[in-house]
Amino acid sequence: MSQSQTIDSGLQQASEQVFSRVKDAGAEADLIIIAAESLSLKASEGKLEEQTVSNTQSFGVRVIKDDHIGIAYSEASDAESLQWMVDQALQNATFSDTEPHERILDSQQQLVSDDSIFFPEDSASVDQQIDMVLQLEQGLLDKPLVKNVPYNGLSDVANSRFLFSSAGLSAASRERMVYAYAYALAEDGDKNAMEGTGQMQRLTQQLDVPTLIESVAGASLDLLDGKPIPSKHYDVIFDRECQIQLFVVFSMAISGKAAKEGISPWRDKIGETVADSRLSMHDMPLLTDGFGYSLFDDEGTATANTPFIVEGKLNTMMHNSVTASHFGLTTTGHASRGPRSTLGVGSHQLTIDAGTANAAEIYAGEYLEITSMAGLHSGANAISGDFSLGVSGFLCRDGKRVQPVRGVTVAGNFYKMLNQIECIGNERFWNWQRSSLMPSIRFAGLAISGD
Repeated sequence: MSQSQTIDSGLQQASEQVFSRVKDAGAEADLIIIAAESLSLKASEGKLEEQTVSNTQSFGVRVIKDDHIGIAYSEASDAESLQWMVDQALQNATFSDTEPHERILDSQQQLVSDDSIFFPEDSASVDQQIDMVLQLEQGLLDKPLVKNVPYNGLSDVANSRFLFSSAGLSAASRERMVYAYAYALAEDGDKNAMEGTGQMQRLTQQLDVPTLIESVAGASLDLLDGKPIPSKHYDVIFDRECQIQLFVVFSMAISGKAAKEGISPWRDKIGETVADSRLSMHDMPLLTDGFGYSLFDDEGTATANTPFIVEGKLNTMMHNSVTASHFGLTTTGHASRGPRSTLGVGSHQLTIDAGTANAAEIYAGEYLEITSMAGLHSGANAISGDFSLGVSGFLCRDGKRVQPVRGVTVAGNFYKMLNQIECIGNERFWNWQRSSLMPSIRFAGLAISGD
């Protein structure tokens, strides 16, 4: 939706109906509407195996009356269903505990994202998209030793998010994304390996299938001869996908909600050193070339650059209006809520500032490059920071891969790792889903269990 356009009149009328009933009940409320349209394609053995089209829309209301909060949702937009939704939320509120910090924000802003950037017109036909997913599978099957491509696909997705409040807020954003992905199974005798990756763009014609084929095939074939390495401490570089996954899993440390609940390990460390002085981490939701772009959060607060860690010191946490009020602060624009969920917090686009190390410095000597992790969520404790993960990758020397590595475990403590940084690269990279932007970081002396 371009800046000059207005929000759909039907949704405006739905919100007015909701708030009229809320007002009659002596309450306040906000309404979130999530709509999605998608086309998903999958190939198998040279033929189109799956073509799925979906179209969904959900309404979610949050009502607050006498410090009690109730939520309810509806997938129907007729007057009767919306009335039932409000009544159900009001009833649910009577069973909830009081939360004096939770209020509908007194905001009459109108925020609308720019369709020309985030929702461009895609000229590709469905037939062209089918050809691309078939080309992706066949290109991988043509590679020597690639026996199967069990997971592959191309999806064309359009998402819309609308927020209204009884205080007068009106906010809307739309985004289009087209992504292709594949995992290839490579076999050579009794050895096998399966790895994969993807690409995400705004438009179909921006996808580069030949490059994706080479990336997926290389990831699997290169690990075929992987074997354990001797157990000892190694410097470790997580590739751009794994490093971001690691930071996201431990992002509870900067969660204002976790701090309010007393479980964030950094809840009492504002202003204190929590990482190497060369590390600065932000949330930058307004970077337009990222797919975590967000003009506003799920309370309708306009977003902005938020520095979480500045030169190693904890500057602030992710806050919605409730957690901010609890600590006597102002929301940082990190409210997170869906039609069916209560208010939480969440990041938009985590970024880490580039360091000063050039390629020769960051890849000097011996180190382990980790390209795949197993059991990250089950093997990591976000409260203590401890983790133990099965990993694959490459033993490297001076920037060159000298041996593929499989069957090893990396163990450590994430919060201690942030103070065991050898160097930070001077170039930043998006992950393939373009949700985070980070440089390569070399961590010193992590314990690797292998032979």
